[in-house]
Amino acid sequence: MSACAVAPQKPAEPAVAPQPEAEAAVPVVAEAPAPAPEALPNTELTGDLLYRITKAELEFKRGEWQGPYITMLSLAQQTRDPRLARRAAEIALTAKQPEEGVAAIRLWRSLAPDSDEAMQYFLGFAVAADSLDEAEAVFEQRLKNAPPAARPLAMFQMQQYLLRAKDKVAAFKLEERVLLPYDGTLESHLILAQGAFSLNDVARARDEARKALAIKPDSELAILTTAQVAGDIDAAMKVMTDFLQQYPNAREVRAAYARILVDNKQFDEARKQFLTLLKDQPDNIATLYALGVMAMQANDPAEAEKYFSRFVTVLEEHPNDERDPSKALLILSQLAEQRNDLDAAYNWLEKVDGSDEKVYLAARMKMAVLLARKGNVDQGRQLLAELKPTEAVDQAQVFQTDAQLLRDAGDHRAAYVVLENAIKRYPDNPDLLYDFALVAEKLGHVELMEKALRQVMIAAPDNQHAYNALGYSLAERNERLPEAYTLIDKAMQMAPGDPFIMDSMGWVQYRMGNLNEAESFLRRAYTLRGDPEIAVHLGEVLFAKGDVEGAQKLWKEAQAKDPKNDALKSTLARLNQSI
Repeated sequence: MSACAVAPQKPAEPAVAPQPEAEAAVPVVAEAPAPAPEALPNTELTGDLLYRITKAELEFKRGEWQGPYITMLSLAQQTRDPRLARRAAEIALTAKQPEEGVAAIRLWRSLAPDSDEAMQYFLGFAVAADSLDEAEAVFEQRLKNAPPAARPLAMFQMQQYLLRAKDKVAAFKLEERVLLPYDGTLESHLILAQGAFSLNDVARARDEARKALAIKPDSELAILTTAQVAGDIDAAMKVMTDFLQQYPNAREVRAAYARILVDNKQFDEARKQFLTLLKDQPDNIATLYALGVMAMQANDPAEAEKYFSRFVTVLEEHPNDERDPSKALLILSQLAEQRNDLDAAYNWLEKVDGSDEKVYLAARMKMAVLLARKGNVDQGRQLLAELKPTEAVDQAQVFQTDAQLLRDAGDHRAAYVVLENAIKRYPDNPDLLYDFALVAEKLGHVELMEKALRQVMIAAPDNQHAYNALGYSLAERNERLPEAYTLIDKAMQMAPGDPFIMDSMGWVQYRMGNLNEAESFLRRAYTLRGDPEIAVHLGEVLFAKGDVEGAQKLWKEAQAKDPKNDALKSTLARLNQSI
């Protein structure tokens, strides 16, 4: 809510100036006039001057800062050239020397008193250092000199600067004094309302918000501030619904109201609000994305795909540097995969660019998996081989994915070799060790499997999967059952709701002869996750208890879900059963 009520900052502010919390309702104010060109001294660029500047720049490039800083500051004082003072400030700031930076900025401002950029740098540092007396005089002069149409923007810029002040009470008092001559303006009361609210002076905040609304009853920014200081969600929502009844075209208020509804899990009503917004602006990317997310929450993949597809199309037609389609592309790929359209899933991922290395890497690895699922294992592995991630954790993940392709294709020997080589490079990576353990067991190397899992327990003691895997392996081989129980019990304490750990607990109970306990755990696991292997285990327990019909029913369910399930085949063969 507070983000909705903060006015945006003029984009041209420098990096040292405070930034707004978020974009919000934009007050209708004129842009500040373009600054006049700086008046520069008529300084002759002598050979000596050029030599000293060049020498300072080369020294700074080599990592020195003090000599170049002194040179630039000294030359600025001699030549009265503000550009040299600015360069001295940049050198000090790059070297993280704030005191020297402020000294250079002061000189820069004295040499270029009309420079808006110098003033912005000065204000940013003065406020951050709590030199509010110096800043106050500048703020007063800025508002006094600003044309009436541009003055509201200058007020909001002052507010953004003061967000960085350490002494919040002093900053608020400064705002009161500076804004007093402009008591009749909407913006002065909005700023004071938000400032009072940040100090927990709710009564003052509400009073200032009421004054702002009295000046301009249809102001969206004023009503958002009023909602912000209302005291609770119900009161805020009533403020906004009343306003929307009177001003139904207030987009910013409707969007804020819809977001609050989402936060309160009132998804149906929130969806109505977003649809109203979409009707007015059918290509609004924020609304399209929100509706896509809500469709996924409502388990409506077709509707989600419609909105996310439009979101991506709009961004392609109107590129926006501040909006990255990657998340939407990943979601669209997931939705296509869920309906088994692997080609569409692959094509969505292909659109992910390399602007975010992590996202790009995840997309390319998923593309490799999709290629393998379509039968193109070699092509998928080639795609992985072309990836060159910079971080070790990402490099390890590429190895994991490569091994996964081979395991899914049934080539456990090749997967073993890939993972064996990977853990030589990353011996302490728990994920690689875990996958290596599973492949080693598939090949009958149970000692290597156990060694790897125990390494995982050391490297990642909170990894419940390692305890569960070793415990299950022992139970499956009917060996060291008390130890198997202890391992699985520890895993269950870490993740009590995990159906696969419940399955392991049921299986070790069965091996220990505790059929009732085994059935209880396995039924809970199967209720949570209708996995074929859980069904096979539960069926065997029922068979041991004499419920052959119940066992057959479960085995048929497992066969319907996975006709090639190895656990089902081996169990039926061992028990001399057919279905």
